[in-house]
Order: sequence, then C-alpha cells, then structure tokens
Amino acid sequence: MALYINHNTMANTASRNLGNAYDALGTSTNRLSSGLRINSGADDAAGLAIRELMRSDITTLNQGVRNANDAISMIQTADGALGVIDEKLIRMKELAEQAATGTYTSAQRVIINSEYQAMASEITRIANATDFNGIYLLNGNLSASDHNGSTMNSSGALRVHFGTGNDKAEDYYDIQIQTATASALGIGSEADGAGAAISTQSLAEAALAALDEAIISKDTIRANLGALQNRLNATVSNLEIQAENVQAAESRVSDVDVATEMTEFTRQQIKTQSAVAMLSQANSLPQMALQLIQG
Repeated sequence: MALYINHNTMANTASRNLGNAYDALGTSTNRLSSGLRINSGADDAAGLAIRELMRSDITTLNQGVRNANDAISMIQTADGALGVIDEKLIRMKELAEQAATGTYTSAQRVIINSEYQAMASEITRIANATDFNGIYLLNGNLSASDHNGSTMNSSGALRVHFGTGNDKAEDYYDIQIQTATASALGIGSEADGAGAAISTQSLAEAALAALDEAIISKDTIRANLGALQNRLNATVSNLEIQAENVQAAESRVSDVDVATEMTEFTRQQIKTQSAVAMLSQANSLPQMALQLIQG
C-alpha cells in the first residue's frame, strides 16, 4: 500500500468503524436502560405498530374488567334490595293468612290490612329508591328490552360494555331488570286484582294466591340477576386471561431480552475500544512519511 500525506484511508476506515460500533453501543445501552427492544420507529417500524395496538387492547381490556365488576356491584345492590322486598312479601302473606281465618272481627281485619298496606308501600319505596351511581334499578327504569344510548341519558336496558370493539356478539350485552314495585307485583292498594287488600275474609283468601304470584315474580327477577352475575363473573375471568395473554404477546414483541442484549452490548463495547485503538494507530501513519522526508 502506498504512503500518502493528504489522505489517511486507514484512519477514515477506522473512524467509520468506530462510528458504527459506537452507534450500536448506544442502541444497546438504550435498550438495556429502558428494558425495551423497541424505543422508536427506527428500531422496528412494524413491531412498533403492533406493540401500540396491543397496548391499546390491554388498557381497554383492563377497563372492561372494571366495567364488568361495576355491573356485578350494581346487580348485587339490586339483589340486596330484592332480599328486603322478599321479607316484606313473606310478612304480607303471613298477614293475609291471619286475616283469612274467621276468628277475627272486621275491625281487627282493618288493623291487619293497615299493616299489609304499609308493607306494600314499603316495597314500592324500596323499589323506587334503590339505585347504583344514580341509576334506579327496580322502578322500571331498566325494564325495557331495547337499549337506547343516542341521548345524554341512556334509556331502556342497561348496556355493559367490556370488549375492545363494538360487536354485540363479543363486546357487550344488555341488562334488563323488571319492575319490583308493589303495583307491578300485583299487591297493595295501588294494584288491581286479588292482592289489593285483606280487609275482608274473602279478600284475604284471594290475596294468598296473589302473594304467591308476587313472590314468584320477585324470585324470577332475582334468578335473572343471579344468572347475569354469574355470566359477568365468567366475563371478568375471560377478560383477565385475554389481557394477560395480550400482555405476554406485547412483551415478546417489545421487551428486550437482557441476556442477548448484554451479549451484544459487550460485543459492541469491545469493537468500540478496538476501533479507538486502531484509529489512534492509523492517525500516526502519516508520521512515517514525515520521517522519510526528514531522512
């Protein structure tokens, strides 16, 4: 190889190799310090796009779990209120049975009927007052089969959204809760029919069957709520597993393999040190030409 003064090709080559090794060392340092294989689009453009979609799905699924748990809490609130209504219905049937026998006078049946009506009024009050986060549950507000969310205040069935999209088959379902007021159950002074009062012996006898129907209606509501709660529990379990699997997939795409990257870091560190040493040596080569000139 010829010896030149104006150009030091060996130094240029060593400098270029040093720059490449130093850039690679910086990339390894960035990955090891952040724990991420992909820190910018330059690292892996396709991988970055996949990672961000997975991250959005993970956060959405976690929120879906919270949504489903909120719905479970709402159902438990409604079921608790229906448990109290159950107690009132049992007491009302006990009063109807008491008034149905012939050993009481009409005046005494009026007294019994006053408690009967008080129990009916309390059932209506509980149904109208039971709410979850301002949403009334047992007053018929959620009794419609269809959901309408096009206005500021949604109406009809309550929609629980837990999926990452907007597919009815996969991402949400509607919760319908029938009315549990006394009149809806067919009992009390506001109702039409056999369960309206027990002020006479015949009315009390007829009220027994009406109260059985009311209890069945109430139990049907509770059974539906129980089925929905079990379904939501299964939904939560599935969402948690799904979020866990997506998180694992996102980790494989995005996270750095520390063992592999540490090996690469050590390799680039050695190359950088070697390039620095060789650049120093290459920079001294023109001195040989000077020695020849000086003789």
